[in-house]
Amino acid sequence: MPDVLGYARVSTKDQDLEVQRRRLREEAGAIQVFEDVISGKTFERPGLSELLKFSRKGDIICVVRLDRLGRSLKELLETVDDLKARGLAFRSLEERLDTSSAAGELVFHVFGAIAHFERRLIVERTRDGIAAARARGKKLGRPTLDEDKLASALKLIDAGVRPAQAAEQLGLGRSTMYRELALLRIAAQNTPALEFE
Repeated sequence: MPDVLGYARVSTKDQDLEVQRRRLREEAGAIQVFEDVISGKTFERPGLSELLKFSRKGDIICVVRLDRLGRSLKELLETVDDLKARGLAFRSLEERLDTSSAAGELVFHVFGAIAHFERRLIVERTRDGIAAARARGKKLGRPTLDEDKLASALKLIDAGVRPAQAAEQLGLGRSTMYRELALLRIAAQNTPALEFE
C-alpha cells in the first residue's frame, strides 16, 4: 500500500508551518512531513529533495495548496511531471486534486494545456508588438554607442572626473560607461601606459 508523504513550505521564518503540518497529518494521513523555508528569490528546496530520496514508487506526495509546490504554473507542472516520472502520485488538499485518479490526471493535463496556450499567446503578442513598432519606424534593441561621447567621457576620466559623473554629464548610461571601461582595461592589459582608476 502506498504511503502519503507531506510537503510543507513557507517563504519566511516568520511564517508558521504548523497549520500545514497538522492538515497533512490529519486530513491526508501523511506518515512524514518534509519542510522548506525559502524566499521567493532562491528556490532551492532541500526538504523536497529529502522527500524524493525518502519516497518509493507508488507513494503519494501531498501538499495543502498547489502554490506550496511551485511558484508558477510552469514550475508546478515541471515538478509534477518529475514526480510522475519517478512513479509518484500528487495530491493537493485545497484544490482536491489527485493525480492517482484518472479525473485528477485529466485536470492536470488541462492545466498543462492552459500553460502552453499562455506561453504561445505571450510569444505571439511579443512578435506582433515588435512588428508594429518596426512598422512605426522604431529601432529596436540597444542604441549604438556615440563614439564622440565615449571619447569625451574618457578625457574627463583622465582629468580626474569619476566615471559615473562623466557618464551623467555626457548623457551616457552608467552601466554603459563602466562596461566600456572594462573593455578598455581588457584591451590594455599588456599596455602599462593605459591605467584607469
